[in-house]
Amino acid sequence: MTGAMTGRSVLISGAARGLGLRAAQVLAARGASVALADIDEGGGQAAAAALVEQGATATFVRLDVTDDASWAAATETVVSAHGGLDVVVNNAGIEISDLFVDLDPDNMRRVLNVNVVGTALGIKHGFRAMQPAGSAGNGGTIVNISSVAATIAFPGIAAYSASKSAVIRLTKLAAAESGAPGPGVRVNAICPGLVPNVMGGQLAVDMERLGLFPSTDEAVGAVISLTPSGRLATEDDIANGVAFLASDDAAFINGVALSIDGAMGM
Repeated sequence: MTGAMTGRSVLISGAARGLGLRAAQVLAARGASVALADIDEGGGQAAAAALVEQGATATFVRLDVTDDASWAAATETVVSAHGGLDVVVNNAGIEISDLFVDLDPDNMRRVLNVNVVGTALGIKHGFRAMQPAGSAGNGGTIVNISSVAATIAFPGIAAYSASKSAVIRLTKLAAAESGAPGPGVRVNAICPGLVPNVMGGQLAVDMERLGLFPSTDEAVGAVISLTPSGRLATEDDIANGVAFLASDDAAFINGVALSIDGAMGM
C-alpha cells in the first residue's frame, strides 16, 4: 500500500475528536499502532477503545500539550506501550476569534500557548525520544498542523493566524536541526483549508457573532468563493496528507509546509 505504516508507532495530540481522531483512524488502517493523546480523558479513552474494537492497535495517553512534564511522560508511555516512537503528529490546537479593537490578551496568550508552545514541546520531545541516544532511538517523522490561516489575511482570527504562522517557522527551524549529527527526524507541516467539523463550524458562528458576515452560511460561502477548487476541505483530505508525510513515500521531504486548501492560500 502506498503510504503504508505497518510497524510504526504514532503519537497524535488532540486526537480525541476531529482531525486528530481521523488521522489516527487513517494511520491505524495503514498498519500503525496509534496513541491518541488528549487532555480529554473520557473522549480519548472512548476513541481509542473504538479503534481497538475495529482491530487496530490503539491506546489513550493523557497529554496537556502546554506542559513540558506532560509531554515527557506521554512520549515515554508511548515508547513503553508501543515499543518505540516513529511519528509525532502535533495536531492539538484551539481558535478564539476576536476583532483587534476587542482583542482579549488572555485569549491570545491561551491560543499561543496551545498552538505554538504545544507544538514546540511536541517537537522537543519527539526529537528526544527519536534521536540515537533516546528511548526510541530510530529517528522518525514529525508532522505539525498549521493552517491556511497562516497564509491569508482573514479578519477576526489574528491570534490563530499568528500562531499558525509560527508553526510553519517552528517546522522549518526544526527541520534545520533534524539531520546528522542530530536525531535524524524529518519535520514537516500541513496547512489545511477550512474543514466543516466542530472547530470549523464554530469559526463560522464566530464570524457571524463578530458582525463580519450576516450569517454562518455566508461566512462559509465566502471561504468557498476564495477557494479555486470550489469546496471546503474534508478530514480525509487532511488525514491522507498526514499519512503521506509520515510515510516513506515522503522520505526526502523535510521542512515543507504542505498546503491542502484547494489553492485558497496560493
